[in-house]
Amino acid sequence: MVVSIAEGRFEDVPDFDYDPQYVDVGDLRMAYVETGGDGDDGEADETFLCLHGEPTWSFLYRKMMPVLAERGRVVVPDLIGCGRSDRYEDRDEYTVEMHYDALRTFVEELDLTNITLICQDWGGLLGLSLAANQPERFARLVPMNTGLPDGTQEMTETWHAFAEMVATAEDLDIGELVENGCYHDLSEEVVDAYRAPFPDERYMAAARTFPGLVPQSPDDPGVDLFTDARDRLAEWEKPAFVLFARNDPIMADNRDPLREFIPTASEQPDVWIDEAAHFLQEDAGEEIAAHIVDFVDRT
Repeated sequence: MVVSIAEGRFEDVPDFDYDPQYVDVGDLRMAYVETGGDGDDGEADETFLCLHGEPTWSFLYRKMMPVLAERGRVVVPDLIGCGRSDRYEDRDEYTVEMHYDALRTFVEELDLTNITLICQDWGGLLGLSLAANQPERFARLVPMNTGLPDGTQEMTETWHAFAEMVATAEDLDIGELVENGCYHDLSEEVVDAYRAPFPDERYMAAARTFPGLVPQSPDDPGVDLFTDARDRLAEWEKPAFVLFARNDPIMADNRDPLREFIPTASEQPDVWIDEAAHFLQEDAGEEIAAHIVDFVDRT
């Protein structure tokens, strides 16, 4: 069964005064917000496509959006099952293929081009795969706290504990999960904003299933997509700027390998975001956006 989230859930979300828009991606609607550019025909000189991960939503990019909007069009979708997007109640409906197809359809329906991809966590797994398969739409890559797992990688004990807890916890507090993944303390208002899309268990299937979709063996679903993307990105010739948080216990070890296998990444400054953890957009959004604008200007 498909369920939609009531807009009233978002009335008290702070500092995020953007009207939601929707794209049909099959049986569901994918929500997004946008700012900057002309917002009408998609022909802005620069298009920043900002992709969140587990278990957040477009609100995560609110500190970055005003800075990026001074340079181009900013498009920030909610992945299926997150934010204002529709969701399946049945956990079995959530697959790597479903999430990838929904994102691909979203980008094609909006006909986004000249994209600077800004992606973190699952936004990176999906977004980097799409860029690898549709390079003509993408001008630049900015992977942040993410990777492309092929089933042979070793996941940290922290990640395994997180994945087990998310899948099995009787009462899953999304706001607490996000707060625990940040370097800086969050206000209760902000924590509640991350809880807003998940009023009860009916709405949590995506959040519950994302960790389990990470391939843990070379035979797992998703491996072909991610391996093919890795192979294609190993020959990537457009600019790439790998930008990770130093204090992310889950993903920090992915940073150097990612920077080494995308050929153009080493041409960009060797930058860490120091006072930031897994949700680096929350910890240091303005600083990161300034780095990205500088990256666009020099490339």
